[in-house]
Amino acid sequence: MGFSHPPFRYVGAVSEGTLWLLGMMGAGKSAVGAVLAERLALGFVDLDRAIESATGRSIPELFASEGEAGFRKREREALEAVAGRRAVVALGGGAAAQPGVMEKLLATGTAVYLRARPETLAERAAQDPTRPLLAGLDAPARLAKVRRLLAEREAAYLRAPYVVDTDALDVAAAAAEVARRLGPLR
Repeated sequence: MGFSHPPFRYVGAVSEGTLWLLGMMGAGKSAVGAVLAERLALGFVDLDRAIESATGRSIPELFASEGEAGFRKREREALEAVAGRRAVVALGGGAAAQPGVMEKLLATGTAVYLRARPETLAERAAQDPTRPLLAGLDAPARLAKVRRLLAEREAAYLRAPYVVDTDALDVAAAAAEVARRLGPLR
């Protein structure tokens, strides 16, 4: 999927496999993942960007041309391609809630749920107009959609052994908190 494999350093529970970051859109997975990967001297994969690179199309274009089901199929293929690699991987918001995905994540690495309140998620997501599931929604409708999606997905997210609340954390602080929860470098 086009990422480098720097020398691996063992970190707490993440001595093998993939460090999966999951949660809703706006939780900070991509930004935190990039900082965390650098901090841990690991490669970084943003699964949505990897899909875009592989297809030559944006996520909104894929949703428009293939529908959510087509996108989820591509997402699962991209996930399978990186599963078990020693890297930090930021998943798309809906990936972990798809059938069988949490089992795959837990079998191939360590999962961390980056959690935030619906209001925080909706506010952060509003800053990115390319999010296909929120396209064209005003603020109240966006918040309602985020609440509905979170209600559908949170049971899957909560299967992650680590949960980090990101509401009051900036990117660096969230990355530091994930690293702290996982344990010191050995």
